[in-house]
Amino acid sequence: MNLLASMRYLVALNEHKHFGRAAQACHITQPALSNALRALEAEFGVVIVRRARVYVGLTHEGERVLATAQRMLRDNEVLLQELHSEANDPHGRLRMAAVPTAIPMLSRFAAMLQQRHPGIVPAVLSMSSQELETGLESLSVDLALGYTERMHLPGIKLTAWPQSIEHYFLLRRAKKASADRLRIGKPIAWAEAGKLPLCLLTPDMHNRAIVDQALREAGVPVAPAIETNSVLTLALAVSAGTVSSVLPGGMVAAVRSHRELEALPLVAPEVRTPIGFMTQAGVRPSRALGAALAFLQTPEWQAQVRQHSGTLDEAQAPG
Repeated sequence: MNLLASMRYLVALNEHKHFGRAAQACHITQPALSNALRALEAEFGVVIVRRARVYVGLTHEGERVLATAQRMLRDNEVLLQELHSEANDPHGRLRMAAVPTAIPMLSRFAAMLQQRHPGIVPAVLSMSSQELETGLESLSVDLALGYTERMHLPGIKLTAWPQSIEHYFLLRRAKKASADRLRIGKPIAWAEAGKLPLCLLTPDMHNRAIVDQALREAGVPVAPAIETNSVLTLALAVSAGTVSSVLPGGMVAAVRSHRELEALPLVAPEVRTPIGFMTQAGVRPSRALGAALAFLQTPEWQAQVRQHSGTLDEAQAPG
């Protein structure tokens, strides 16, 4: 039995909650995955997977094996990167994830990091805040970008690198297109914005909870015209001219080339949300993660954050 491979299959099964999808993700057949897990159970002398006609879950003993599997896979990746990297030339995969509205910032970070270190292969994933928390806890996410104020995992210590304090904007189609790019207009009250047909993220997203709370404080009901779990849909729906949306500065900056749109700062109440990178504390970083943590503290990256998030005071500057 290949112990490391079997552990990888167990982690995949826990992630996908389905034998067939886990096998597909591991590029093996479903019977091969099932046989490997039964061999793992025989090796440890315990039942790991609770079985029925469909995947049910892991036993208590299975959860303990899973935790060890997650640590083994991460330690294996750290070792591989150390063996195949030079002092100033890190090589390896880096699994990063962000809440949907922070994906533009993470995408920019990944592209700049890869240009700086061509040997690093970043994976950029969009996840809800709850999925980010699970990913950090299970070590399946190396670096997360999300709402630092809600990241409190029982028994898990996180290290955070604050990036920006996000401000919120009403994004809508302008009455007249600007000459070159999206225009930042005059402030608008949440109460006024709440009366418009809005395209908002679905209720399972933390961003939606922020928007809902602001609208309730402004005394208007939350009644979106469209709901979506895709930030691309938010922008496209507004571009179609039928609805408006509420977006943080980082998302507005990502569509600022759309000169037919305008963004109005939202006020009354003033909503400010801290965004930051996070990792699990006390875990030895891989070479790729170490390079990423070094880069996010450079003046070069910090200048990008100032220009492409927050109040967007610099968003109208060329570049």
